[in-house]
Amino acid sequence: MGREFMNIFDEWAESYNDAVQGRNLEYQDVFKDYESILNSVASKASGLTVEFGVGTGNLFEQLIDHHLDVIGIEPNEKMRAIAKARFPKERIWDGDFLIFPELGQVDSITSSYAFHHLTDDEKFEAFQIYYDLLSDQGQIIFADTIFEDDLSYQQTIQDAEQKGYLKLAADLKREYYTTIPKMKSIAEKAGFNVSFQKLNDFVWLMNAKKQ
Repeated sequence: MGREFMNIFDEWAESYNDAVQGRNLEYQDVFKDYESILNSVASKASGLTVEFGVGTGNLFEQLIDHHLDVIGIEPNEKMRAIAKARFPKERIWDGDFLIFPELGQVDSITSSYAFHHLTDDEKFEAFQIYYDLLSDQGQIIFADTIFEDDLSYQQTIQDAEQKGYLKLAADLKREYYTTIPKMKSIAEKAGFNVSFQKLNDFVWLMNAKKQ
């Protein structure tokens, strides 16, 4: 459920904000138009909103700036401490995409750069949980690295290796990146209508609404 990547999250805690601001060459394309990507998520959210994978709090900040009532869920202690230091009065709790404190009914479920830490089976389990968690007009708004098909996924790994971006290539091989057709099938089987919008060469905005 993503917690097997805790050591990676520990490493990212200190360097994540540098990466998203373009200071890590390997990840510049991954985080291209980062602020716009976060705004794309926040601008679609409404009502009581939960963010899974708060990380260091960048999307969380935009959700607050959009005047949303927001609850944050973050499994990594180091990242959660950074976010709580930024927002000491806000609710930022220990939990992950599948196991989290009681929330009651929510209107929007959001995340950025995190859902790929779940296997496809876990993604389906998560969507089943979220269907019951969401209000009747509720929606899921995720910005995450997804690929158009398996060939595109493999080509991206090869391109990273050819550029000498070995850490990026290792991330792409190790984590559970999926494809648009697979993610569409997962969402629809769980009872959602889903759409995708490409935001950069790596990241797509996924908007899933209850049928």
